[in-house]
Amino acid sequence: MPQKREKLVAVIGGNEPSPEEARLAEEVGRELARRGAILLCGGLGGIMEAACRGAASEGGITIGILPGNSPKDANPYVRIPIVSGTGYARNIAVVKSAQAVIAIGGSYGTLSEIAYARQSDIPVIGLNTWSISRNGQMDDSIIVAEDPVSAVNIALSSEE
Repeated sequence: MPQKREKLVAVIGGNEPSPEEARLAEEVGRELARRGAILLCGGLGGIMEAACRGAASEGGITIGILPGNSPKDANPYVRIPIVSGTGYARNIAVVKSAQAVIAIGGSYGTLSEIAYARQSDIPVIGLNTWSISRNGQMDDSIIVAEDPVSAVNIALSSEE
């Protein structure tokens, strides 16, 4: 009999978040764990570490897809480190493995992950992150969330 798959939600963002962005990420992680979802991220510091810390505080499962060659590079809250040895190319695996992506803050690496997710029709929920315009018109492909709980609600309501 096939087993039910767990909900995987990617949390993406920069290595040097503001204190507010780090707070949002930690709360997103806590809420994902409370709801039984698995948190997937790039496994390093900043937003990734804050989200993993939040999930770990609630007993949640955290997976980090690392850019380098050693599981020791993972932040201390990553429960399952996956070594890719692919550098930033691992961004593709992070977002394409998830049913939804929550973007918090971030720089160009985050923007690349947003683009990969949207190219694959994976919903992106944003908290204090990028907004995109095309030909001078706002592109509403990033769903803006008011707070961490609503971001998780939107992410978990997305189909796989």
